[in-house]
Amino acid sequence: MAALARWFFGPVPLTRVAVFRIAAYLFIPLDLLVLRPLGSHHASATALYKPLIVADLLHLPRPTPELIAVVTWTLIPLALAAAALAPTGRWQRLLGAAIFLLYVEQLIISFSFGKVDHDRIAYVVALAVLPTVAGARLRERGSAESAGWALRCVQIAVVATYFLSAFAKLRFGGVEWVNSATLVRAVMRRGTGFGRLLLDYPWLLHWSQWGIMLMELGSPVVLFLRGRWQRVAVGALAGFHVVVYATISIMFWPHVLCLLLAFLPTERLVSAAAPVGGQDAHGGAAGEAVPVAGYQPVDAVGQPAEGRDAQDGPQG
Repeated sequence: MAALARWFFGPVPLTRVAVFRIAAYLFIPLDLLVLRPLGSHHASATALYKPLIVADLLHLPRPTPELIAVVTWTLIPLALAAAALAPTGRWQRLLGAAIFLLYVEQLIISFSFGKVDHDRIAYVVALAVLPTVAGARLRERGSAESAGWALRCVQIAVVATYFLSAFAKLRFGGVEWVNSATLVRAVMRRGTGFGRLLLDYPWLLHWSQWGIMLMELGSPVVLFLRGRWQRVAVGALAGFHVVVYATISIMFWPHVLCLLLAFLPTERLVSAAAPVGGQDAHGGAAGEAVPVAGYQPVDAVGQPAEGRDAQDGPQG
């Protein structure tokens, strides 16, 4: 149990959570206005509307053009305000809770008209857990178990998305998913110029299906890798999504966002951007170590970086 607690609650730099908040909240206007706009025409398409089970359980109202407009145009300014205040850590719990509830409502409305996107699982988890971390400021040099718990929840959701995707493939398609022309059909339906070139090499697409299945089934390993090996694995997963986008123009934007921000040591970007000779948030010179009570350097998975000088700053 002690080992499990250390794995789940290992302290993580609070700055990493602040960076995550900024990116997560700025993604909402992009999502609602560009990637997945939900217009009022959805509310008039009554033949397509079939409420999700959760909508029935919560007795959510049937969407109308007015309801869609209120949810969308309340959510966007709240997200922008939360992103603007994220560097200071102010109002994050109140704004974050409101954003989570409104975004889930927006997803329920959208998904009740047909397509349910699994690339938002980790992102919804991120919106739920990020407001729980107190004291996460952009120049904060400390670390906290609450930050480790929040990021670990997102990491588990990211990995679960891959693993459950493989489970769904085997459940509905069986072994024939990897032995049939699954990717050939996908390229023929919506392939890019690069993707259509691969139609001349069907054997490559066939073996790629096996590679995708093995990658998804083996994805839980990423949770237990440390340091450089974990960053290599995350880079490989991100590279997979880039190849998919280049081949069939599908990109899981919120999922990739969570993949990168939950696993990578983004606090180093803040340290690198600190002005030379300036003052940090705690009154010390930029680049100079400032003692912070309870601070301990950690690696990429939130474990103490043994043998390192605390003046090296957050590790990850």
